[in-house]
Amino acid sequence: MVVHRHRRRRGRAGEAVLAAGVTLAVAAMSGCTGGGDDDRPPAADAAADAATVVRGAADALVRTGSARARTAMEMATGGTRVTIRGEGGVDFKKRMGQLLVMLPADVKGKAEHRPITELLVPGALYMKNRGAGVPDDKWVRVDTTTLGDGNLVTGGATDPLVAAELLRGAQEVTYVGETEVAGTKVRHYRGTTDIGRAARSASPEVRGALEAAAKGFSTDTVPFDAYLDEEGRLRKVRHRFTYVNNGVIDVSSTTLLYGFGTPVTVVLPASGDIYAGKVADQ
Repeated sequence: MVVHRHRRRRGRAGEAVLAAGVTLAVAAMSGCTGGGDDDRPPAADAAADAATVVRGAADALVRTGSARARTAMEMATGGTRVTIRGEGGVDFKKRMGQLLVMLPADVKGKAEHRPITELLVPGALYMKNRGAGVPDDKWVRVDTTTLGDGNLVTGGATDPLVAAELLRGAQEVTYVGETEVAGTKVRHYRGTTDIGRAARSASPEVRGALEAAAKGFSTDTVPFDAYLDEEGRLRKVRHRFTYVNNGVIDVSSTTLLYGFGTPVTVVLPASGDIYAGKVADQ
C-alpha cells in the first residue's frame, strides 16, 4: 500500500501548481525482456527470471518507437467510485505523448466536464481546458518534478512512459501465466515495484519525476500487474496506489498500449499561450 504525503518544500507557485494537479485528479470525487528461443516453451522462458523480463519492458517500448494508449484511473473514497479515462498516443523514443482525458459526469447529474488535452513531455505536463479559472484558449504547464507524486496520479492519468519506467524497480515478481489482452496473447506478471529503485534506473528524461515521487510517498512500494507480449512489449499495466488528499483515496491506474508504430506528433504550445495567472483549487 502506498500512502501519499507532500514532504517536499515548495514556494507558493509550486504549491499552487500542485493544488491544481491534485484537483484535476480528485475533482470527480469532490463533485461526486523479450521472448525466448523458438524451441523453448513460452511459459518456461517467461518464468525463468520474471523480474528481469518486467524491468526490461520500458526498453522494449523504446525499441518499438510509439504506440496508441488508453488510460483509466479509478478512484474510490467514502463509498464513492469514479473513473477518469484517457486516450491518445506516446512516442517512446522522443519521450513525448498526448492524451485526451475525460472526467466523469457529476454524481448530482450535471453534464460531463469538457475533455482535457494533456501533453506529456520530459519534466512537464501541459493541460488545456483545465477549467478552474483558466481561459479556454490557454494552457497550464506543470513541472512534474515539483509534484509529490511525480504525476503518477495528479494528472488524472499516469503518463504511459512513466508507468513503464516505474517497472524498472520491479521486485518479488511472479509469472502468473498466459492470457489475452485485446486479442493478443500475453504473459501476465504480478509483483511490486520500488519507486526509488525505479528512479535510479530510469532514463534521464523520466528520472526527475520518479525521484519526486520517491520523496513524496511515505513508502516506495507499489503493487502492479503487467502484461507483456512475445516481444517483451508492455501491452497493459495496472498500478495500485493509496492517495491521501482530504481523506484516503484508493487509486487503480491502468494503461493499455496497442497500435505499435503508429506515428505520434506532439506540438508544444507557444509561450504566449501558457496561462500565467492563478489557478483555482476547484
